[in-house]
Amino acid sequence: MSNRSMTSTCDRKVSGLAWKIGAATFSRLVLNTTRRFVYPFAPVLSRGLGVPLTAITSIIAATQATSLLGLFSGPLTDRLGYKVMMLLGLGMLTIGLFAGGFLPFYGVVLAGLLLAGLGKSIFDPAIQAYVGQRVPFERRGLVIGMLEFSWAGSSLVGIPLVGFLIHYLGWRAPFFALGIAGLLSFVALAVSISGDGKSLDRRQPAGYLKAWQALGKQRSALGAIGFAFLVSAANDNLFVVYGAWLEQSFSLSIIALGVGTGVIGVAELCGESLTAAFSDRLGLKRSVMIGTALCVISYGVLPLMRQSLPLSLGGLFFIFLTYEFAIVTALSLGTELLPAFRATMMSAFLAAAGIGRMAGALIGGSIWLSGGILLTALVSAVISAMGLMILIWGLRGWNQKKA
Repeated sequence: MSNRSMTSTCDRKVSGLAWKIGAATFSRLVLNTTRRFVYPFAPVLSRGLGVPLTAITSIIAATQATSLLGLFSGPLTDRLGYKVMMLLGLGMLTIGLFAGGFLPFYGVVLAGLLLAGLGKSIFDPAIQAYVGQRVPFERRGLVIGMLEFSWAGSSLVGIPLVGFLIHYLGWRAPFFALGIAGLLSFVALAVSISGDGKSLDRRQPAGYLKAWQALGKQRSALGAIGFAFLVSAANDNLFVVYGAWLEQSFSLSIIALGVGTGVIGVAELCGESLTAAFSDRLGLKRSVMIGTALCVISYGVLPLMRQSLPLSLGGLFFIFLTYEFAIVTALSLGTELLPAFRATMMSAFLAAAGIGRMAGALIGGSIWLSGGILLTALVSAVISAMGLMILIWGLRGWNQKKA
């Protein structure tokens, strides 16, 4: 078959999935907004619930930790089917949000947001594995990049809408609005992906053990997991202190810091767009390495751009653009590294990234206090370079035909 015929066949397959990908992207927008809206509105929630701010930050930490529980859902997803687990994740989100809205007590809100966080940890590997199974490898970057628009969309669209609802209707309004959106997502996916996904194979009672053994023997999979941990740690090492750096260096107001966050949101959107537009053309393996190398360079030059606010914001923009391009492209590549256990692979990748973010957040404050933005940027560059090296080690000799 000629390259032109193969491309045409791939395009037809992707076009046939358009409604399903659209429904999945909307679902992930709801999941991501639910995960992220607590951060900026923590003081509002603390006042509404009548608890200290530390109680709300504890909710944030607990919901982040749910990404680790996704490790247990990955092998189960490979056995029960992607559709079943996607719907389970959305169901947990919807129940958790409605519980928090109807019963405005701290314990219920905590349990509800934990349930929603666990739903996201179940849903994300399932949808990425589904794309890996249904979308030709030659268009994988395009579709995963489109799915990841929901991450930038949560900060550019979802969180501002939550702020609008809180301002006019009170702090409980987002729980109801997101709960309704979660219910609509559940129905949309139930209809659009009817009959798709893997079915239960009762002949494999040791599914968990077999899945993890397969992953542990695959060097490319281990390299990708190590990469996810390191580059995520490097990014959060900067992310948790960039506000303090801008405030200290340029005496920014809260509103101006919000503009800085908007710059990061636009950078994330641009990185996801670049993945969708160019990663398949360049090749996923080459793209993730180029993106990570550019990210390392961006960290390195950031201290040289601290002379003015526009330059500093420009430096942050390129860091988050190149990071997002690299990590989303790596997600696309990861869907093909362990084809027999795609959900197990993706749950491990996402869990490693989550642990990396927690590690970066833990070390970021101390590094900033010790050496300012110079040391922070240097540490992030070194850690990202280590991630690139372990990825190169993992992918040495790998190609899609051998997967």
